[in-house]
Amino acid sequence: MSKKESQEKSGKEKETQQKPKEKKAFVEKKVFVENIVRLVETNLDGKKTVKVGLRDVRGVSFMFGNTISNLCGFGDKKIAELSNEEKKKLEDMILNPGKYNIPSWMLNRRKSETGEDKHITVSTLQLTTNMDINELKKLRCYKGVRHSQDLPVRGQRTRGSFRKGKTVGVRKKAVPSGGKN
Repeated sequence: MSKKESQEKSGKEKETQQKPKEKKAFVEKKVFVENIVRLVETNLDGKKTVKVGLRDVRGVSFMFGNTISNLCGFGDKKIAELSNEEKKKLEDMILNPGKYNIPSWMLNRRKSETGEDKHITVSTLQLTTNMDINELKKLRCYKGVRHSQDLPVRGQRTRGSFRKGKTVGVRKKAVPSGGKN
């Protein structure tokens, strides 16, 4: 090999050695920002606005979420942009709406058992719903019986609907063998 060829090869080797180092530096500089915010036992998408994102919390309806975001004055602010104090205030408003003069007609448990208005969310809502259904089953009232039989509770027709997991169709009678053909 001549000196020129050896210099070209060594030059190419240097270039190939330098390129991976540049790539490593680029990868190290890359930063991932997660936009998941934890509020009221729920992971919320931080890219959504407060009005829209609150609807992902179980027990928060469209109107309730809009009211809370308007009372806080967040408007169209993204959830990820909220400070820790704002997140705490938002969570407190969802859990204790009575303190913030939210109308009672927006709450999901009005005049229940004790006669007071409550707003139940997330795991508490799921637990109380299951307890209510079990209470209806114990009472053996119409709704309880329908729940226990996995049938619709609110008067829907069952001929074509609610047939998931059950036998669908008609079996033909077996033709006796040895009979007339």
